Amino acid sequence: MKQLLSAFLFLLFFISCSHEQQKPVDYTAQNDKEIKDYLTKNNLSAQRTNSGLYYSITEEGTGEKPTTSSNVTVAYKGYFTNGNVFDQSKAEGISFGLNQVIKGWTEGIPYFKTGGSGQLFVPAHLGYGSFNYGPIPGGSVLIFDVKLISINK
Repeated sequence: MKQLLSAFLFLLFFISCSHEQQKPVDYTAQNDKEIKDYLTKNNLSAQRTNSGLYYSITEEGTGEKPTTSSNVTVAYKGYFTNGNVFDQSKAEGISFGLNQVIKGWTEGIPYFKTGGSGQLFVPAHLGYGSFNYGPIPGGSVLIFDVKLISINK
């Protein structure tokens, strides 16, 4: 009986330890290096913001720039630094409020003018963090090809 109780307590301890809340991991330095390496490897240049977001504007656009709370329509393709695509909109884009998306988009899309396009290089702390989110592994750098189609009034 004593062995059964010991086994039960061990099992209970093991189960409770495996269900403890995972602590977030800081991928900032690793992500910054990964983005810089990607830019170098692909002969790209990008601006870095104080938050660690990198952006590159390839087509200036002629319209106005949205604010961080604007509702916009954006066509995009999201992929990892290895080129694997995890999400993509249709050519006509998708509409959403910039206050309802990942921090990298809230910060990055306002650099674009309507009709403009380019890339956002989003470190994990401005994306989905250090935990898995659907097809996106925790700690991932996300790259988005974006075209700002419109600012919706």
